[in-house]
Amino acid sequence: MSANPPPNAAELRQVMFGLGLAMLLSALDQTIVVTAMPTIAADLGDPQDLPWIVTAYLIAATVVTPLYGKFADVYGRRRVILIGVVTFVIGSVACALAPSMAALAGARVIQGLGGGGLISLAQTIVADLVSPRERGRYQSYFAAVFITSSIAGPALGGIFAQYWHWSLIFWINLPLGLAALLIVNSRLKRLPERRHPHRVDYLGAMLLIAGSGLLVLALGWGGVRYPWRSAPIVGLLAASALAWALFAWRTARAEEPLIPLRILRLRIVRDAILSSSFGLGGFVGLSVVMPIYYEICGGMNASESGLTLIPLMVGTVAGATLSGRLMGHLTHYKTAPLLGLGAGALAALGAAAMMGSGRSLLWLNALLTVTTFGIGAMLPVATVSVQNAVDSRDLGTATASMQFFRQLAAGAAVALFAALAIGGGRAQLLEEMKTDVDGAALFSSFRLVFLALAVCVGLSLLFLARMEERPLRGERRS
Repeated sequence: MSANPPPNAAELRQVMFGLGLAMLLSALDQTIVVTAMPTIAADLGDPQDLPWIVTAYLIAATVVTPLYGKFADVYGRRRVILIGVVTFVIGSVACALAPSMAALAGARVIQGLGGGGLISLAQTIVADLVSPRERGRYQSYFAAVFITSSIAGPALGGIFAQYWHWSLIFWINLPLGLAALLIVNSRLKRLPERRHPHRVDYLGAMLLIAGSGLLVLALGWGGVRYPWRSAPIVGLLAASALAWALFAWRTARAEEPLIPLRILRLRIVRDAILSSSFGLGGFVGLSVVMPIYYEICGGMNASESGLTLIPLMVGTVAGATLSGRLMGHLTHYKTAPLLGLGAGALAALGAAAMMGSGRSLLWLNALLTVTTFGIGAMLPVATVSVQNAVDSRDLGTATASMQFFRQLAAGAAVALFAALAIGGGRAQLLEEMKTDVDGAALFSSFRLVFLALAVCVGLSLLFLARMEERPLRGERRS
């Protein structure tokens, strides 16, 4: 590690701006795509494969996230995050030029290979520079990024899809990516470079990639492309289980495993990972299927769907901002997210109950915004708690491991929610994308979606309540 002095407040703000721009690439990509999905399916065909626009990205981003954390610990944060940005931009160009749904899914894999480490690497770099007690306060910088993506993403995705062309949602990443590349490189060059003498377990990485990729693939195809009990799905699940078993065997015996057991043995880390995985998985799954609800059941066009999705996105960011700000000032910093998750689980149950009666879109969105607010309030508490519990040598690996399990849960939730929303009424969905009908048969499917959301939020609440509330390192600020 370099002997350079720690950054002052002005340098920290410059670093935050550069990291925020890198994070914007990943955050905007997740929100700008969802409202354009029905339009993309109508243009490229194969609407039954619609969830793969999101799932393909999530699979790729998930499997490389632990590698990003390990590489960042070994080779330094700056070099690795620059590789991620370049790969993401290349994948974005390939997405914009895709002539078919299959080509688009393949390009999204490339994009995911780049974007998989951007958020966790940015969080790791902040953890290098700021004490745990102060990290919640610095979450407001990243919250500004997610507010921007939450508001601009759905609106831009809908406007581009309706009035211009859906490929613009990927072309926009080219100037953003080039700016992020220049700013991140120049800002991080001035800061101390943190490296640790780790080894990379490539065999464990391959087993992890196989296990998680096969699992998400099975969940994406089950009930949509193949019946759940069919040979392809059973075979994928069996192969995934075998790969996970081999990964566990490798983790227990490797000299330095990809995800060290000393991290996973910490109960606070396990509870934080499980809480954030269930919560974020529910949020991502919801954000993917709601545009389908708005456009089919609500009769909206793409731009209207994007605007209607904004409150759900902003709810998550508002919850994260409030909770992050309170962390450095409260001894019992779990209180806010516990209350938020409890209200969110009840609100999700209320949304499910509405599917059988009034169907008021205003009330439905209000309930779902309460749910996303609760999920958002949990996220910074879970992240900072993990970083506060591990040694500095494991900071990058622990942060990336948490992001890995979050993205794995998100991929599984997207597959599950899409199967519930589309799988049960796929024939009608295909017809309704071409005709102007009320979509009444899909209401029962979305009741199952909201019940699944309530289960995810409830489990997030359970594991956060179990999580130890350790004092945060660093001085308290008034």
